[in-house]
Amino acid sequence: MSAGVDYEAEYNNRARVPENPAIIAGWASDAKAYREAHSSRHTAISYGSGERNRIDLFAGDGAGPVVVFIHGGYWQALDGSFFSHLAAGLNAHGIDVAVPGYNLCPAVSVDAIVGEMRAAARALAKLGRPLVVSGHSAGGHLAACLLATDWRAYDTSLPAELVTGAYAISGLFDLRPLVGTSINNALKLDEASAGAVSPLFWKAPARGTLDAVVGANESAEYLRQSRIIVDAWGTGIPTRFATVPDANHFTAVAPLADPNSPMTLRLKHLAGR
Repeated sequence: MSAGVDYEAEYNNRARVPENPAIIAGWASDAKAYREAHSSRHTAISYGSGERNRIDLFAGDGAGPVVVFIHGGYWQALDGSFFSHLAAGLNAHGIDVAVPGYNLCPAVSVDAIVGEMRAAARALAKLGRPLVVSGHSAGGHLAACLLATDWRAYDTSLPAELVTGAYAISGLFDLRPLVGTSINNALKLDEASAGAVSPLFWKAPARGTLDAVVGANESAEYLRQSRIIVDAWGTGIPTRFATVPDANHFTAVAPLADPNSPMTLRLKHLAGR
């Protein structure tokens, strides 16, 4: 971390993008409309006992890897129902999309949420197909965590290559800068626990690929976060840094709803389609 950086200003995205309530309301409306229009392709999978331990699966043609999308909200807000419409781009190419939910801070810890996403991946493994894990903001962090997970150590019944790639949109990979910000009021991290849940400091994955993508109009810290994970993991696996033109933290995910966007086409490629 750097002295003199105003981490509150750098990481408080709702303050940086004051129009965020309208954007989030648009997500909810578009997601509801997508579920209603495509109810025949939508099923729910439970991966735990909690109400939020649910995966919304939007079926494609049932072939090839499943693309997972993990929502953001700084581990303390939102749920998967806001993001159903982001399955549209990949569904148009016949690709199955899974949107898992999870419990939120402060009711649970960030470490517990990582555990829930591993449990969700284990449930999806029953489909018998590899996973390409994407995610936005906190979801980008969780996508990286799943790529770096040793799946055989986690569960000997799982394939070592359960997760073949991670596509992190506006992700966070070093959580220590959040400790002194208002965001941490719910997370309740200290320097040690923040470092422990930061995939930047984990053993780098030995397999798979990582894309770290960030809105071109996001803060310098968000751009830095994506670059540092690409540099750190790029010595062992293929990594890629990219920006989403003219996008802020909240609009950076919008291309997922477009079948022909570079973001959707990149995930299509990662899914081998």
